[in-house]
Amino acid sequence: MGSQILFILCLSFMVSSINGSAPWPPSPGYYPSKKFKSMKFYQGFKNLWGPQHQRQDQHALTLWLDRTSGSGFKSVRPFRSGYFGTSIKLQRGYTAGVITSFYLSNNEAHPGVHDEVDMEFLGTTFGKPYVLQTNVYIRGSGDGKIIGREMKFHLWFDPTKGFHHYAILWSPKEIIFLVDDIPIRRYLKKSAATFPLRPMWLYGSIWDASSWATENGKYKADYRYQPFVGQYTNFKASGCSAYASLRCRPVSVSPYRSGGLTRKQYSVMRWVQKHYMFYNYCKDYKRDHSLTPECRLRG
Repeated sequence: MGSQILFILCLSFMVSSINGSAPWPPSPGYYPSKKFKSMKFYQGFKNLWGPQHQRQDQHALTLWLDRTSGSGFKSVRPFRSGYFGTSIKLQRGYTAGVITSFYLSNNEAHPGVHDEVDMEFLGTTFGKPYVLQTNVYIRGSGDGKIIGREMKFHLWFDPTKGFHHYAILWSPKEIIFLVDDIPIRRYLKKSAATFPLRPMWLYGSIWDASSWATENGKYKADYRYQPFVGQYTNFKASGCSAYASLRCRPVSVSPYRSGGLTRKQYSVMRWVQKHYMFYNYCKDYKRDHSLTPECRLRG
């Protein structure tokens, strides 16, 4: 019996290796989502566009895109720092060209020169995994060029089979992206010119980005597979609103009130980047890094 179990384990490992799948990430040792209170959609958000493509029930908000429209929502309040999270379930099958997103932005307040912090799920074709793109914009564009700070990841699970929690920690000195409480990216404030400092609202949306979303626009949205659906639940938005006292203390995703990550969290983040990150803008040598000076700054 023991030899049979060993054989099954070895076979399972071989299949995993053949499929190219990496193991599940280690425990981060700390689970910040548990310390922030969940809210219902109507407690902190409102429809932004496409109300006819948005449905609420007791447990989730459903957005969908079809040939006529997509849909989006927005927080009622702007924030100047905080923890922002939601659990999302994505659609399986052919979703090329479709973006399902959760992000911070002040585009409506500062059109053309806005700040933005994105978690975007880039739709895919049959048999290929979703891409999670994280991005940071500072004052929009420069000299007519969009200055994105993209890091792209594959996930260690199938995001179409259930809800998983995605979160952004934005503090006065850092931005941390998390998936199921596992930090995957940390973006530090290295200068005022490379960090978002103005208040932002929290958004979510589903929309057609066929021109670039899937393999740089190679595959477009195919409306034979409509509607394309994204489900959101377990909303969290905790921090300092733009109207709060300046004495409001920024929140943290580590046990330290001062922010940052624990040694274990930092180690897990590096592990995830080693196994699942496949694009880092700072290591893209085709780009002009005079536009992203943080890539040349240490610390």
